[in-house]
Amino acid sequence: MTLHLDNSTARRVLLHLQGLSGRPDRALSDDGLLDLIQQLGLVQMDSISHVERAHHMILHARNTTYRPKQLSRIAEKSRGLFEHWTHDASFLPTQFFPSWRHRFARDAARLEARFAGWQGDGFRDHLRALLDRVAEHGPLRSRDLAPPPAGEPRGMWQWHDGKTALEYLWRTGVLGITRREGFQKVYDLMENCIPAQHFDARVDEDTFIDWCCDSALARLGFGQTGDIARYWDHLRPAEVAARLAGTGGDRLIPVRVEGIDGSVREMVGRPDLAEIVANLPEPPRRVRVLSPFDPIIRDRKRLSWLFGFDYRIEIYVPAEQRQWGYYVFPLLESERIVGRIDMRADRKNDRLEVRRLWWEPKLRGGAGRFRRLEAELERQARFAGVSSVHWLPGAFGD
Repeated sequence: MTLHLDNSTARRVLLHLQGLSGRPDRALSDDGLLDLIQQLGLVQMDSISHVERAHHMILHARNTTYRPKQLSRIAEKSRGLFEHWTHDASFLPTQFFPSWRHRFARDAARLEARFAGWQGDGFRDHLRALLDRVAEHGPLRSRDLAPPPAGEPRGMWQWHDGKTALEYLWRTGVLGITRREGFQKVYDLMENCIPAQHFDARVDEDTFIDWCCDSALARLGFGQTGDIARYWDHLRPAEVAARLAGTGGDRLIPVRVEGIDGSVREMVGRPDLAEIVANLPEPPRRVRVLSPFDPIIRDRKRLSWLFGFDYRIEIYVPAEQRQWGYYVFPLLESERIVGRIDMRADRKNDRLEVRRLWWEPKLRGGAGRFRRLEAELERQARFAGVSSVHWLPGAFGD
């Protein structure tokens, strides 16, 4: 029997599975934070700190008691997380590492030819020299590979693109990120970054493909082939389709999902989806600021179809061509994305500066909604370490 999800229910399922239905002010221990990240599957990182860095904002949107030092403790001390590439650099639960070895192998097959063509036949000698240095002297940063002063000998590892070599070794699973200094990566041998029980474990290719599909659907609730393939960015859609057509499909249920425009798509759902729907909590009514890299926002096609929200980050768009602004944050209220806001932490003047607010078309910014937004901006100011919220002239489009 096919399960039918109306649009409101579909959005609530996704928000619930992505950690946005719980109480956002509940106490959050380090173990609780690791559980939350395991629920999300990944937390994408970004160096820009317009208010706070993206990974911190993603977690703060789900729990306002979260503090950035917790993430560092879990990643660098207890080693519950490791850094690697999904769509971009992300924190991932270390328990995923055995499956991630297949991602390393796939990246290596693709990157080696490009790297050899760029650096020439001798690039493997440079890589071996870098590894020897890390093994002998311990973790290093890319800036440690700066050219020596004039007149001093130049080691083989001190080549003009050492940073690229370090990234190649990281992307292919030879080196890991042992810690960050500021936001700069500190590289070490992968076996020093991953606890032995995960580093030594292996899974075969079929198990890896099953894991990719099952773990993606566990976090999406429902999806088509492309949705599942995009979640981890590991598999080709054809691999997902083949798996769904095989025995893996026996563990899933057929679902018809309604988009915000009333269109209906045939999908597959996780086997317990009907039970999840029957016990769905209401998402908090408060307004919440979402990072542009939030899991809810990241898949732009799915976001547009389910929420009717078209989003593009305009960092790389010339200023005169931007529709919204350099770094604009979506606003979530209950199960709807109700607007977007251009703001930044002005730490020099100790304030959160709001440059512009836009409500979505056909939504009214009434007094109650605005009070909820003001409360969220106060929370954002505290999280960013500034003491007040300041609205610039013209922020309301006057």
